[in-house]
Parts: sequence; C-alpha cells; structure tokens
Amino acid sequence: MIPINYKIGEEYLNMSEDKNIRRVDREFLASLDQYTIPQILSKQAERLGDTHIALREKAYGIWETFTWKDYFRYSKMAGLGLKSLGLQRGDNVGLILDNHVEWLFSELGAQAMGAVTIPLFTSAVAKELVYGLNRVKARFVFAQDQEQVDKLLAEREQLPDVEMVIYIDPTGMRNYRDNPWLISFAQLLELGEELDEEQPELFIKELWEGKPQDIALMLMTSGTTGLPKMVMLAHENLLEMGRKWLETAPIGIGDNWISITPTAWIVDQMWGLGITLPGGMVMNFPETLETATQDFREIGPTVIVTSSRFWEDLASTIRVKISDAGFIKRWLYNLSQRIGGAAVDLESEGKPVPGHLRALKWLAYRIVSLPLMDRVGCLGFRAAYTGGHPISPDVIRFFRANGLNLKQCYGLTEAGGIFQVQPDGEVKPETVGKPLPRTEVRIAEDQEVIVKSKSVFKGYYESPEATAETLKDGWFHTGDAGYLDDDGHLLIIGRKQDIMRTREGEAFSPDFIETRLKFSPYIKEAVIWGEGQPYITAFINIDFGNVGNWAEERRIPYTTYTDLSQQPAVEELIRGEIKEVNTQLTGPMQIVKFILLYKLLDADDEELTRTGKVRRGFVSKQYKDLIDVMYSDKKELPVKGEVRYRDGTIGTIETTVRILEV
Repeated sequence: MIPINYKIGEEYLNMSEDKNIRRVDREFLASLDQYTIPQILSKQAERLGDTHIALREKAYGIWETFTWKDYFRYSKMAGLGLKSLGLQRGDNVGLILDNHVEWLFSELGAQAMGAVTIPLFTSAVAKELVYGLNRVKARFVFAQDQEQVDKLLAEREQLPDVEMVIYIDPTGMRNYRDNPWLISFAQLLELGEELDEEQPELFIKELWEGKPQDIALMLMTSGTTGLPKMVMLAHENLLEMGRKWLETAPIGIGDNWISITPTAWIVDQMWGLGITLPGGMVMNFPETLETATQDFREIGPTVIVTSSRFWEDLASTIRVKISDAGFIKRWLYNLSQRIGGAAVDLESEGKPVPGHLRALKWLAYRIVSLPLMDRVGCLGFRAAYTGGHPISPDVIRFFRANGLNLKQCYGLTEAGGIFQVQPDGEVKPETVGKPLPRTEVRIAEDQEVIVKSKSVFKGYYESPEATAETLKDGWFHTGDAGYLDDDGHLLIIGRKQDIMRTREGEAFSPDFIETRLKFSPYIKEAVIWGEGQPYITAFINIDFGNVGNWAEERRIPYTTYTDLSQQPAVEELIRGEIKEVNTQLTGPMQIVKFILLYKLLDADDEELTRTGKVRRGFVSKQYKDLIDVMYSDKKELPVKGEVRYRDGTIGTIETTVRILEV
C-alpha cells in the first residue's frame, strides 16, 4: 500500500484569511496526482475514521449521517459485490442514479475494482439509456428505482451486453424478485460481505492496482449538435480539478456541500469525487428537489454550484413574490435593490464604494436582504457559483445586490469541470472570470476559447477522429467564442457555430439575447433566429406558473399551457418584457417579431438536452414553418403538433399561432 501524508490539526493547516476555514494541507493537495479516487477514500477513512461525518442524507424528514469509515465500508462491499458477480478490471458499469449516498457507494466501489463508471440521466427516456449503455457495452447497471428498472426491462432485448441490473430502492419491486436479471443493492452488499470473509485481502489488492492515469468515468456530452460523445476522464483529471478548487475556494475540512444537480452532470462528479472527498468535506443529499430550500436552511452549505436555470428560476420566484407583497414591503425592497445595485456596479468597475453608500447597503441588507436570503435558504453560503449555460448579468447583479456572493464560472465536461472563476474582489457580472491555478486559457485567431491543463480529458471513447479534432497538442478546443478584457477576464460570446449574421452582415450571439430575455420572471425559454435574415425574431416559452398566477390575479380564465399562451393579455405582457430587453440591445440586435410557442420545449421531445440546453438545429427543423412565417407578411399560422405527456403517451395539438410584432 502506498502511504499518504494527510495531517489534521491546527498545526498542519494552512489557514486562510477567514480563520473559520480549516484549509487542507497544501503538501497533501500536491500529492493527489499519485492516487486514484478510491485510494483517497481509503486514506480518508483511516485519518478521519468515525470522528468526522462524510455524508448526510435526508429521508422522511430526518438526516442520516455516514462517517468516513461508513463511506469506505459501503463502497468496499459494493465493489466486492460486483466482483462476486464477475466484474473484471476495465469493465464498464452504467449508473442511472439520483442524488443519494448509494450513488457514491456504487461509483467508488466499481472504480476501486478497476471498472469505469458511466453516469446517465434518470430523466432520460429508454432509447437514450439504451444508446448510452450499448455505446460502452456496459456489463452491469445500477438503477435507482422501479421507474428506471421498467425502462431497462422494456428494452432488455436491445441490451445484449448487460448481465445484471442492481436496483437501489426496493419500493414496488416485490413482483420483480424472481427475475434473474435483477438484484437489489442490499443483496449486492451481502455478496460483498461474503467475498470479503472468503478473501479478506482481495479488496486492498484490487484497490492499489489502480493508477492515477486510469479512466475513472465517462460522461456523455450534451449532444446539442448531434449524437452525444463519451468523454473519458481519468482519476488524475478530477483530482487535479479538486486541488485547484481546494486551493482557491472558501472551503475547508468539515464544510458542507449539497448535491442537487444530476449525477450525470460534470458539476456533481467534479465536486462529489474531486473536491469533497480529498477536501474532507461533508456531502449532503436533500430529501427532494422540492425540499432543497428548507434543507439549505437546516444544513447551511458553505458553497453551492448549480445551473443558471436554478438561479433564473429563483430570481423569478422572488420577484413575483415581491410584486404580490404590500406597498411598504415593495417600496423597501425596491429601495434596497437600488442601493445594492449601485454598490455592485461600482465594485464591478473596480471603483471605491463611498462611505455613505456602504452604510446604506449595510442597513438595506439587515432590513431586507438578510431575511430574504434566509427565506430562500441562501443565507449561509460563503460563495455561490453558476455554470452550465450563459446567464444574464442581470441575474448576477440581482443576487449580489441582495448580499449573495454569486459568481459566474465557466467549464466543460472535457475540461474536467469548471476551470474559470471570478475571483473575490474582481466580480464582473458579464464575465466568467480568470482561470484557476495551473490552467492556461487562450483565444485562437478565430476567437475560439482553448484551454490546457492536467484536468483536460483523455479523449472521446472509441472516437479518435473527434478526439483529434478537439484535442490538439494538449490544447482542448472548446467550440465557444470569447475574448479577454483588459483585466484578463474571459467573456463568452456563445458557441462559435451559433454566431449568426443578419442579411446586412451584422454579427450577433443568440445566447447574449436569450439570457437577457430569461431574466424576465414570465419567460421560461427563448430561442433567437435571424441567420441571413433582415431582422431578428424569437420563440418564447412563457413561465406557466408565474404567468398563470399573473393571469389569475387579473381574472383571466385559461385551461392549458396552450390556452394561456394565446391570451391577448399574455401577449401584451410578453411584448412589454421584450421591449424592455430591446432597450439594452443595439438596433440590429433588437427583436422585431416573436411567437409564443404553443408547447414547452422538452428534452423528451429532443428539443432540449438533459442539462436544459436548446438543440437549436433540431428545433429549427422541427419548427421551420413557424420560423419562415415570421419573415413573411402573415399574421397567423394554423399548426398541428405533437406533445408528449408525462405518462409517455403522445397527443396532438391543433391551434393557430399568432405572429406578434414588438
């Protein structure tokens, strides 16, 4: 066994400026490149043992805790259970799991045995799961519950390589017990315990055969432009990324992280395996996404990183609730926003904030922002980050004006996660900040952002041509266009291939306009068009909840989403929101016409990726007639479309869509 020098105690910790943060020893961080992720777990269990909490999960309103020894023991038994079933080093294991402790036990157990894990989205339909599992010839699959098992059973004949499915939640599985293709997670642990008794040295032998350069996991790309690719990430990729964050972020041993993004997304893999584990942090799992806000308040997470949609939705919810409040509360809130916004603007420009404004900001925070942030569960964050998709600077400004240290960051799955972060004291709402340590970022001649670091992936699985196209001389070509400002901050314009030009040759970024539209509490999704056209147009998905409440307050009757989106009053509401955004845009970038789509864009209909990004090419083909009619003299167009309901059935919608001018 390879020894590791990890010391805990005040004399061994590099203390940050915040004396409450127990920093991990830098000597230990520098040694991370010598180990695999399960090997780090083994040593953490030795050092932190039963005296420190590693995992915390809420079930039925009660938090259950797992120490570092528990964490290691369950992962060990899961790995040995797989070994008992016939798992071999180098095998691929699929994970269709939600945010629960069993995800980590399964993933680390499989990796300890030398397997490669492939996390897939639980929200994926059966054919997406079949594609992912067959793509890597997965021998074993972990499934969260009956819903996921049913998807696999329905496609069993299409999964010739899958030998066994291990289900986590036994609820509703009584009638499946005689199926030889299925085994419960509890049974898997029993198999592991039996093998451990028979061969007590086996696990340690398998564990320390692993090398840092071995592939730890593969993640599917979002597939916005075609079939998803499999990104191969080694143990050293994730641990190097973890080292960067542990050196720079306001986090330390025993701090809380809360897991709320899908396990198949790079963010939770980066944090769950690369940061919280070597950092000695506590990883928390809320009971449900609906209870996450309350769980925030109970746990007091130190840092949160989640998608831009989370912050957009939260900002919309707050603003709608404020609009329903009484006059005095609304007046105080609006005054607080003006004060906080003025201070944020000066800080982002690097200018000093006058003493009187600082005093007013402190007072506004104590009276308005502090109870507001406490109400939404965000009071305890030392820092909050948003990534995954461009976000409107207005959203960043909104939360920072309310005292939340929200910062935009930038990363990709192929880069090993988030490598570009706004430093404290240099937060500019429109940028994604500066690169983390040991990360080189350059702008190519065609404005493409390229990055080089030890965190960059090993390549695409069985796709040498795609690998060679994006990975050149160690530089990963992101496909995003951007530029560096005078202070070295990176600004992302958008996907290079999505940059459009009007008929007059005016270049514009759809992302730039879309993110500003989505700051409106009444707009859920926006898709901009205008390539080669005389003016810019938009598809708009209304926010059904917020617009529905708005309509009910005004006694506007409606039944369905389609019905609500076609109400004349709603059309005027959205027209006003677009006009407001147009005031922030130059003439050629202003929206001239728009359509309120009769249905929400949906990942199940292949219109969005599983991370919520618009598949622009697919949508343009699917709704070509609607796009074309916005560049004609017609005022409306009869349409007949399909809609997929929650039970999987497909219905038909027949309606007339109006082409609206701004």
